Amino acid sequence: MSLLTDDQKMLRETAAQVMATEGSIARQLRRLRDSGSEDGFDRALWTQFGELGLAGICIPEAHGGMGLGATEAALVLEEVGRNLTPSPFLTTAVAAVRALDGSAQAEKWFPGILAGETVAALAIDEGRRHAPEQVAMRAERQGNGFVLNGTKQFVVHGASADLILVAARTAGAPGESDGLTLFAVARDAAGVGVENVTLADASKAARLTFDKVALDGDAVVGEVDGGWGPLSRALGAGRAGAAAELVGVAAGASAMTLDYLKQRKQFGKLIGEFQALQHRAAHLFGEIEIARAAAFKAAELLDAGDGEAERMVSVAKAKAASVGALAVQEGVQMHGGIGMTDEHDIGFYVKRAAVLGELFGDARYHRARVAQLSGY
Repeated sequence: MSLLTDDQKMLRETAAQVMATEGSIARQLRRLRDSGSEDGFDRALWTQFGELGLAGICIPEAHGGMGLGATEAALVLEEVGRNLTPSPFLTTAVAAVRALDGSAQAEKWFPGILAGETVAALAIDEGRRHAPEQVAMRAERQGNGFVLNGTKQFVVHGASADLILVAARTAGAPGESDGLTLFAVARDAAGVGVENVTLADASKAARLTFDKVALDGDAVVGEVDGGWGPLSRALGAGRAGAAAELVGVAAGASAMTLDYLKQRKQFGKLIGEFQALQHRAAHLFGEIEIARAAAFKAAELLDAGDGEAERMVSVAKAKAASVGALAVQEGVQMHGGIGMTDEHDIGFYVKRAAVLGELFGDARYHRARVAQLSGY
């Protein structure tokens, strides 16, 4: 990225330093996995995100945050991906903040997020695949409030969250965007059941059940039946952020692989001298640059409020997911036998690319969405 402002360059350098040291694989991911962490991330590191201002990167200045946008979040997330740093940054500081911004709930939850103390989760999907329009969970009116009944799954950080943003249907039928309402639910609310699940990359997600969960009317984020607005903002920011993080995963795997090509010898030569591997490495470099350009273009359009942002976000997520998969596959193959062992870190990139590729919609979902938004 050569067109960054001085402030953006400083932000990227800060993020790179923190993730490469405090957020490194040895210090975070491998340690957390091997110790059986219930959170899947280090709360002390999340507090450090708050101290550095990173947790409040997208929170408006009026609420004490940095008041920055998707572009700056993408700079941080690329470094998160490059170092596989486990944190609730994407779901909390990016996606949830965008949903809460401008709502009455912001005053309640922003201070904790700013401090790196509060963790937020998005409870949207109910089936096997990401499909926000297919929400069937009901929220029935009761007095001045609502009662939630239903289930959600693949809720990232759902068991560790203080705040769960729940999409439920107050009108209409599954398949319709109208009639959805977004609710801010405390995880310890009566009737909320949590099953904490470990994903392939050692991160945590939850299956949630809502059994007669009673909420006051002020739990609504935005307007009743108008939840598609804040939900779309959260998903747009989350998808663009996931694309940027996937670029970082691809770049980190590629850098590790290139370093190995410069060290490993076969038949008396460095394997990086073999033309076939050089061609594959060059191809991967080009693909990562294309994915990075798409991710930052999506972030730029989101920040500008451009009408093309929605389509470009899906372009970026689809491309980044595909390139992430390519990068980790090439990494394992070029590492050879050691790439299949747990002692080498390249395997962690494989697992993270797989999980992150599914988050907020996989490559197939977003290719279909690009086609639909293009009029096909």
